[in-house]
Amino acid sequence: MVDFLVFLRRFIAEPGRVGSVIPSSRFLSERMLEHVDWASTDVIFELGPGTGAFTHVINQKIRPDTHYVLVERDSQFRSMLHSRFPEIPIMEEATRLRDYLEELKLEQADVIVSGLPFANFPQELRADILNEVQSVLKPGGLFITFQYSLQLQAELQARFSRVETSFTLLNIPPAFIYTCRNGQK
Repeated sequence: MVDFLVFLRRFIAEPGRVGSVIPSSRFLSERMLEHVDWASTDVIFELGPGTGAFTHVINQKIRPDTHYVLVERDSQFRSMLHSRFPEIPIMEEATRLRDYLEELKLEQADVIVSGLPFANFPQELRADILNEVQSVLKPGGLFITFQYSLQLQAELQARFSRVETSFTLLNIPPAFIYTCRNGQK
């Protein structure tokens, strides 16, 4: 209930930055992460974790030596995440992933999971974030995101070598899941 109230307040305050009035369901979390090979994932970024619906699941699945970084712009969500997951570094800008890798002395990301509401962003910001994702994701790495429409599908298909789209009704609202493989087009 606390997460619902925080999401609702943040959505009302900044509907262009917060994509929903409630956190993602555990069903969406499980579906989003079903293609991740946890045994070979050394570096994972989570963009827009909100209150941590995916974070909780990812944190249970990763190996102890996996580098896991949250990227959350909203200060209230960051504060909540820090109290729930004090061991996970939290950064602020999805357009600075390369900088964060350098700061942490890491090469590339194996997996990037995103809860960002791309449909709410201006095209320039959406392109900047996706450019950054592509620049830090290793060849064969996964970019996984969800949206409430198919608006992003063509842009992802133009950028990634393989895009699988699935759908789940078990979320409010129901969501499309994009699992994108980085590679040569």
